[in-house]
Amino acid sequence: METANLQIAIIGAGNMGGAIARGLAKGKLIQSKNIRVSDVSQVNLDAIKAFDAEIMVGTSNRDMIEGADIIMLAVKPWLVEVIAEEIENKINYEKQIIVSIAAGVDFGKMVELFDKQASIFRVIPNTAIDVLQSVSTISSFNAKKEQEELVVAMFAELGKAFLVPETQLNAFMSLSSCGIAYAFRYIRAAMEGGVEMGIYPGVAKDVVIQTLRGAIDLLEANASHPEMEIDKVTTPGGITIKGLNEMEAHGFTNAVIKGLKASHLK
Repeated sequence: METANLQIAIIGAGNMGGAIARGLAKGKLIQSKNIRVSDVSQVNLDAIKAFDAEIMVGTSNRDMIEGADIIMLAVKPWLVEVIAEEIENKINYEKQIIVSIAAGVDFGKMVELFDKQASIFRVIPNTAIDVLQSVSTISSFNAKKEQEELVVAMFAELGKAFLVPETQLNAFMSLSSCGIAYAFRYIRAAMEGGVEMGIYPGVAKDVVIQTLRGAIDLLEANASHPEMEIDKVTTPGGITIKGLNEMEAHGFTNAVIKGLKASHLK
């Protein structure tokens, strides 16, 4: 699909909708002048306009979606039905793609709210989308291959994007969308350990962040399994294996798995 004049309307300018608008404006796929954002909050719209004056903003959802190639619903799940009632009779289902980032509103419900002929996408990003480092998990319904490629390419500008069956979306949401909070909790715990050992909190945070960044780069550069990289650090009888074993004795791996499974919607 030709993207030079691709028009996107984003309904919702909150944390996620605003981040998507800013991220797309930074990218090469969609021109800023072809991005439209609607929201009930003028403060949110002013923030978008201050970031890039070429982005069109307004309070009318119906006006914003007119002529758009992609209509994105960046609203809370309970607002999807309200938005659908407002705009569904204005949508050209043969030409316009609907993209929803409302977690938990499945394709069955989306078809009920819109139209069974609609090309619909569900996307689960995470909050790192604001720094173009999101994991965005994407599922499609009634979409052509070129439409799938377009939506994946669009979210790939905002981090990494994965096209998966809808049945896997909730598992990916637990692993990434919820998972970013679990990563923050590890960072906090490691900082507290550093402070207890006599390191200032700010320094401890910098050290932990860089350590994680290095671990990520090693895994990607070597295309290796984490256990292979662990083996390189764990000298027999050394301090690293003692630390790992103490963490496991207190349920580190089991706690991570149980936390992920607890946040897995079924």
